[in-house]
Amino acid sequence: MREGIHPTYHQVIFFDTTSGYKFLSGSTKSSKETMEWEDGNSYPVIRVDTSSASHPFYTGKQRNVDKGGRVDRFNQRLGQKK
Repeated sequence: MREGIHPTYHQVIFFDTTSGYKFLSGSTKSSKETMEWEDGNSYPVIRVDTSSASHPFYTGKQRNVDKGGRVDRFNQRLGQKK
């Protein structure tokens, strides 16, 4: 393999903003925000909207999140009705 072409792989904390659930995993993604983990070390934090703790498939509870799609946002900008 060629040297220097691969991103660095390190430990990060994934934090589910919906449920407050967090887990430590390896990733090539990084963040400037850090958080202390249970082992006393500080790791970068990646905030996610959905994890196994908040996804309807795993929880059995449906969330009603009406963010609207691109068409809805376009119609709102132009003041058009559906």
